[in-house]
Amino acid sequence: MSKLILTHEVTGLGAPGDVVDVKNGYARNFLVPQGFAVIWSRGGEKQIEQIKAARAAREHATIEEAKDLKARLEATSVKLVVKAGEGGRLFGSVKATDVAKAVAAQGLGEVDKRKIEITSVIKLTGAHEATIRLRDDLVATISLTVVAAK
Repeated sequence: MSKLILTHEVTGLGAPGDVVDVKNGYARNFLVPQGFAVIWSRGGEKQIEQIKAARAAREHATIEEAKDLKARLEATSVKLVVKAGEGGRLFGSVKATDVAKAVAAQGLGEVDKRKIEITSVIKLTGAHEATIRLRDDLVATISLTVVAAK
């Protein structure tokens, strides 16, 4: 087992600044090369504090603001206009970056693309869902309407 300090959010594993134990292959082949984690060391305690401070600055300031944003996100459907062929098949798929841009364009607020999780790959036009982790304890489920560009 390898002891790592996460530098990015990893779904199912932890948030930035968390110290986790993972199998050697997962650490060596994925987490460290992708930049999601660094190897834990005694000097890493200062790095953990810096990562947690940056994470706290990025989080929504108060729980009330986060709940307000959650209510606004869940009340409306986010519309994404994408290139599509016949039968509504997309040229590519909808990514978290696309969702973040669409949310900002509709004036619903700024969300970090790393906090968006699309439940299934979106390759067709129509209605879909995604989740946005606003805080560690608050998740908003948003509805997406994917339409073809004309």
